Amino acid sequence: MKRLFIIGFAFFTVITGICFFLLEREWVDLSMLELYSSTSASVILDDEGVEFARFECDRRTPIPFEKIPTILVQAFIAAEDHDFFNHPGISIKSIIRSFLINLYHHRIVQGASTITQQLARLMYLTYERTFYRKFQELFLALQLEQQLSKQQIFELYINNIYFGRGIYGVEAACKRFWNKQLSDITIDEAATIAAVANSARIYSPLNSTENSRRRRNMILRSMLKLGFISQDQFDKCSKTKVKIVDYMPGSPIKLYIQEWVRAWAENKFGKEALYKTHLKIKTTINPEMQNIAEQAYAPVIYGLQQQHGNKLNGGVISIEASTGKIKVLIGGMDFKKSQFNRALQAKRQMGSSFKPILYAFAIYKGYQLDTTFVDEPIEMTMPNGQTWTPKNWDGKFDGQMTLAKALTDSKNIVAVKLYLEIYKHFDWMPWIRKFGITADVPPYPSSALGTAEVTPDENCAAFNVFANNGVYVKPYLIEWVKNERGEKIWENEPESHKVLDSKINSVMISALSQRMILNKNFLGKSNWFEADSIGKSGTTNGAMSTWFVGATPELTTAVYIGRDDNKPMGESVFASRTAFPIWLEINKRIKCDKKHFRLDPTLEETNINWRTGEYSVERPYVDPDIIKILKH
Repeated sequence: MKRLFIIGFAFFTVITGICFFLLEREWVDLSMLELYSSTSASVILDDEGVEFARFECDRRTPIPFEKIPTILVQAFIAAEDHDFFNHPGISIKSIIRSFLINLYHHRIVQGASTITQQLARLMYLTYERTFYRKFQELFLALQLEQQLSKQQIFELYINNIYFGRGIYGVEAACKRFWNKQLSDITIDEAATIAAVANSARIYSPLNSTENSRRRRNMILRSMLKLGFISQDQFDKCSKTKVKIVDYMPGSPIKLYIQEWVRAWAENKFGKEALYKTHLKIKTTINPEMQNIAEQAYAPVIYGLQQQHGNKLNGGVISIEASTGKIKVLIGGMDFKKSQFNRALQAKRQMGSSFKPILYAFAIYKGYQLDTTFVDEPIEMTMPNGQTWTPKNWDGKFDGQMTLAKALTDSKNIVAVKLYLEIYKHFDWMPWIRKFGITADVPPYPSSALGTAEVTPDENCAAFNVFANNGVYVKPYLIEWVKNERGEKIWENEPESHKVLDSKINSVMISALSQRMILNKNFLGKSNWFEADSIGKSGTTNGAMSTWFVGATPELTTAVYIGRDDNKPMGESVFASRTAFPIWLEINKRIKCDKKHFRLDPTLEETNINWRTGEYSVERPYVDPDIIKILKH
């Protein structure tokens, strides 16, 4: 026993000596604690290789401790480390508690980091959650406490915190969030900044004002318990809305593109690479087309906002028909007011813009454009026992008509009848999935009217199948990424698959061109463009969503307009007055070298009466009932 005690004492003495040796020496290189590391901005290039935007660290003059507002110091103490000014760099009590919890779970699920530990991790370590990294963090924290004062540690910490989107330090965050100096910060703003330090991705007001508010109020409550603020101050601040200015240079519309690229690149390569290693990110955006689209979009949205309020907004996306390259991307009217990217994030019901997918299946199953249905009142009993009575958008019924006329005039009754004849006998999801539609579309007759919710980029890609000779291509925005040495470190791999054969696709082009021919004749050649075109509008109940999706042989464009709260715009609002004018103006001004769609030469071109389906010798479009179609 005595021998065992001597061995144990000797071991303890050696370990203690090693610890004292390690802690007495200055192992931490303080030159690493520079507030400004050398950075080399990454750049976004357009499809011509010209710089479109750049990502630079948003840093401003570091704030010395004596100029840091007391309320901000208190907010961080309340949020991160209640005993910061008293402990030696680590909290033994917190370490023991978290160690036992992590040991129980066999992995790190709870941290116990002091502000000093966070600074050590911030400046020297990775965010890998391992026991070894935690040990390094503890050792470095003790070293920092030996070599620096508490004030210096706190100063370095808040001037180097990453607040997301290239923002480093509290002064830069204050400028970006509210366009004000740190010295002018209020209590609720101090708590908001302290909230972001925990996780910029989750709690930044730039990403979620609601998450930011909840975390802010937790910190305010902690500040109240610690005696930093009064009950009245807590009551007032906790009820204050999280409002941001988002002071960010750049075009309010083009910032939607820049932000999407930023988020993608950060997720792919990490923020350090994005802001410090001079990546070159080549996009598919065409600057001329983008400017034309913005000029077509902005006045229409502005006018509609005057009628329907600022909640009204919209998205536009144009893709190169043969490749899926996104040439135009408009996520909204003003990124600084709303970061919601409607072109890529707004899931809305398709309305009648879904009908081409339904009709394509009918053609696939042997129907022809001169096949006739009767447009008449119908009603049916649904599985829940309720009676459903579908109506046409204009409330009228026009009797006998061909599928060509029914699609051109967007007759809901015929669409429902077509579903009842064909779709109810088949599993239609595999067919819909071929068009890139990811939403669940239940096998109900109402689904034929476009209840599926899609984003504009999905709708654009689905319609582009017809413009691209029956081939689906997935839209993409990034061509490649190169490092600072000019080496490609990532390259897009295009995705495509065949959906329709050439004959069926040609028949669908014939069908989808009818409304465009009528529009051209109505508006006159001077208000149109030279190339052929196909298109389909869509307006949901009460105009909660209005769509126009159309294509020339080179470019497919989807325009969505609706309210961000998804409330109706009104029964008298239609896509012909909202989305279509934007689409038309874009295509009038964009040069289109390819004038005609590819059509199968084996198909027969014939004139029909689009009401009766009968062959006609009359000149098409001179007689309003006579049109020219393709048959297979």
